[in-house]
Amino acid sequence: MLQPVRKKYPVGLQTFSELRLKNYLYIDKTEYVYRMTHADAKYVFLSRPRRFGKSLLTSTLLAYFEGRSELFKGLAMEQLETEWVEYPVLHFDMSTAKNVSREQLESELNLKLYKYELIYGRETEERKLNQRLQGLIERAYKQTGKGVVVLIDEYDAPLLDVLHEEENLPVLRNVMRNFYSPLKACDPYLRFVFLTGITKFSQLSIFSELNNIWNISMLAEYDAICGITEEEIREQMLPDLDAFAQVLNITKEELLEKLKANYDGYHFTWPSPDIYNPYSLVNAFSVKKISSYWFGSGTPTYLIEMLRKYGMTAVQLGGEVEANAEDFDAPTEHLTNVVSLLYQSGYFTIKSGNPLLEMYTLGIPNKEVRIGLMRSLSPYYLSPNTVENSSALLAMAQCLYKDDMEGTLRHLQTFLSTIPYAENTDYEGHYQQVLYVIFSLLGRYTDIEVRTPRGRVDVVMRAPYSLYLIELKLGKDADTAMQQIDLKQYPERFALCGLPIVKVGINFDREHRTLKDWKIN
Repeated sequence: MLQPVRKKYPVGLQTFSELRLKNYLYIDKTEYVYRMTHADAKYVFLSRPRRFGKSLLTSTLLAYFEGRSELFKGLAMEQLETEWVEYPVLHFDMSTAKNVSREQLESELNLKLYKYELIYGRETEERKLNQRLQGLIERAYKQTGKGVVVLIDEYDAPLLDVLHEEENLPVLRNVMRNFYSPLKACDPYLRFVFLTGITKFSQLSIFSELNNIWNISMLAEYDAICGITEEEIREQMLPDLDAFAQVLNITKEELLEKLKANYDGYHFTWPSPDIYNPYSLVNAFSVKKISSYWFGSGTPTYLIEMLRKYGMTAVQLGGEVEANAEDFDAPTEHLTNVVSLLYQSGYFTIKSGNPLLEMYTLGIPNKEVRIGLMRSLSPYYLSPNTVENSSALLAMAQCLYKDDMEGTLRHLQTFLSTIPYAENTDYEGHYQQVLYVIFSLLGRYTDIEVRTPRGRVDVVMRAPYSLYLIELKLGKDADTAMQQIDLKQYPERFALCGLPIVKVGINFDREHRTLKDWKIN
């Protein structure tokens, strides 16, 4: 019996036609495409994090509106669509306009318009970008007799890297506002307008003037329009799952648990199925290895700058925060904190919520994001020398894997003694942050200021075979730290955790800024 030909994994590919014509894996999202294009709204906006399938979805819409029915054979759309119509489509991918000046952005927009002007022509009096876009839409409508489809992928890409720049952001924003401005005036000539992005800029005309734009980002019926659900993995990737598990020499269910811990956990509404990061998942299946793919593909500079601007600590970042519905839609120009940007960028997700009260709990979705964020922040808490950080962390990881806390603390003592002097480190909270970053980077569940009936534990860390309750002191001694653990009877709070409880008292040296002594019981 002939085995079916294994589909290739679309690593970095986001063109629907290429996936379908060249036997690449495609998770069928065409039912969402049909639903969206047959809804009442003409203008639709979708926000999702980077590398989450927005461009592939836009490409799918492009193929659909071009009437390429042959590409949809065997997909849900084949059964849903009965009248295939070819529309004129203007597709603008704004991801090509990142890290640009005003002149470079205008040049990029000029090239995008010129490509379609070769098809539909241009009037000599159309000199400005907005005039040219309006002229294109009107001529495409008149020449074809059909409504024009406008697809704008990553509409906000030119602006994201200058979010923290008070000088450049308004300049580039004005260019984009001018470019998008004709869409409202061209309403009679338009069949459908679709925009994707990461965040929302209220002062762009696309949002301030198109007050009827339909934001589907948090609607339950579109919760899995991008990303991959576990159901889709089991139904559409089963042979791939078996092959991956065999390479790792584990069961299919054990593999699913590893994939879930590293790449799952996204929710864009509540309640919602768990959504896997598609970029990481596809990369993992391609090379048969659990690793950091999405975060490793680049942490946006603007995010780190915004974290610093709003003074969000590593512990705050690693915990959970409350947000109301308005926070998700907060205009980028009017941010009072970085929570909405963390959510829109994919570093936070909805962990739970009450839709009736429109209140939600946000937090980091999975292990890949948690470790990646801590790694990005490590230069601010540890050494700016990333090679030195990695070497020290490896030594600690090897000890911690064997539940050798004594060895872990010795390596930590040596490592901290090599870190250059830094301001604002003369308080216990700083060393709490340091331990939180280090243990998180080692992939261990870590929490701080954990409440008990009689007080709060400074640090709680779960290793493979033990639960560690850690009390910190600065400029005192380890005995004092251990006495507080016993006096407050912290272990009682964790008696049912299922792991042996180990008490650790640590005293930091105020002068040398490293561990001075410790006790482990």
